[in-house]
Amino acid sequence: MTNPTPHRLTPAGPPIAILGVPFDNLTTNETVELVEKMISSRRPHYLVTANVDFLVQAQEDVELRRILFDAHLVLCDGMPLVWASRLLGNPLPERVAGSDMVPLLIRIAAQKGYRLFFLGGTPESTAQAVARLKAEHPQLTAVGYSPPFHHLLEMDHEEIKRRIHEAKPDFLFVSFGCPKQEKWIAMHYQSLGVPVSVGVGGTIDFLAGQLKRAPAWMQRTGTEWIFRMFQEPRRLLRRYIKDLWVFGRTIITQWWQLQFRRRRPKPNLEIIAPVQMEEDWQSLKLPAWFDLKAVRDDVLLLDQVLADGRHCLLETTHVQFIDSTGVGFLIRLQKQIRATGRQLVLLAPSQVVTRALELMRLSGFFVLAPDFAAAQQLIRTREPNAEVGAQPDGTTSIFWRGEIIAANAEDVWRLTEMQLGHALTPRQLIIDLSGVRFIDSTGLGLMIRTRKLARRQGVRVYFSNAQPAVKNVVRLARLEGFLLEEPA
Repeated sequence: MTNPTPHRLTPAGPPIAILGVPFDNLTTNETVELVEKMISSRRPHYLVTANVDFLVQAQEDVELRRILFDAHLVLCDGMPLVWASRLLGNPLPERVAGSDMVPLLIRIAAQKGYRLFFLGGTPESTAQAVARLKAEHPQLTAVGYSPPFHHLLEMDHEEIKRRIHEAKPDFLFVSFGCPKQEKWIAMHYQSLGVPVSVGVGGTIDFLAGQLKRAPAWMQRTGTEWIFRMFQEPRRLLRRYIKDLWVFGRTIITQWWQLQFRRRRPKPNLEIIAPVQMEEDWQSLKLPAWFDLKAVRDDVLLLDQVLADGRHCLLETTHVQFIDSTGVGFLIRLQKQIRATGRQLVLLAPSQVVTRALELMRLSGFFVLAPDFAAAQQLIRTREPNAEVGAQPDGTTSIFWRGEIIAANAEDVWRLTEMQLGHALTPRQLIIDLSGVRFIDSTGLGLMIRTRKLARRQGVRVYFSNAQPAVKNVVRLARLEGFLLEEPA
């Protein structure tokens, strides 16, 4: 999904990838400064305050992993993540918890006249939270709405969006729980145009006074989870056991693969400069040892690369070592270049780079090419996201390609709807998904919309050749039987 943030809003510190999630190296005060710049820009952004449970869920949920990959800011909401960053060689400065950030942003909103919208929670907790905040900050402009509970794709999205558009908020706080709130924001934040959207989980319950925060000493020592577990043992006990096992095992694996080996003697760092340029692309080469020091030395001269205006071909053939900060930098570079409508292509990744991306389950999030010629061909021949064709037996097909996401779903829908309106013989349409790398909840909704329209028109629609990332999204929505039925 396209990330529209200008690169000047990027945190100055080097990011670190923890289990494939790129955490921004920020203090609370630095976060507030960036958030205020986002509001001033009037462009839509979404933030994530990620804890250990987010990372554990993202190991199994491709869409959530992509949302965390693409977020404008990913903040460290948990002391275990701070400890993990130290183990991985790029210490995050502090925990930036959503339950601390939201009250701070509310105070700033009251001082500066920013408008707030609270979405989610129970009707009672949302109403109570808004009432308490207005009593504490009489000048605050805040609106709350708790829609009826439905699964993500069954919600009345148009009614929710109508209410938000009417309120014209500067901050949108969404409380549906992870991953539903993150998926809802990713589906709609661009069309809503709200400068800052963020999922806040149970923070509305804290604001309403229905849940109490742990004592400050427990927050500092990373034992707040114990306090929370005693408040909601049935909901949290099983989750915490799973999180502890999965996070502990995978973080040790990441440390062993991407940090422990740094004890080997390092080669001298190269001075990096563009190695080749053409009219529409530039090529740069990563150093053999791409770690925190290389990133801090700004070997890629990030600002110049982004200001250049051309696609970027990144030579990674000679990389002998990459750590968690190096992977975090690649993620940031990918987001920033894609935000400008250009492409980042990794040229002939070394076995070390390939292994690191596979370890963090990020291989599908980067465009790879074996050489310059293949990379240039990828850039020149960007295929449409959908086009009409035919199967060998003459059956009409639509070929969906690339990524079917919020940014392009309506374009794909127009072609699909038009084809369904034609007289099809036989009354059957196959939508071939073999070329689809990724689909989000908006794309999943498009599949459902297509199937329902086809039924009304008496046409049998089949989605065929779905790739693993697409199957993952469909499976987690429990729609395999409805959407992935194969033609007889």
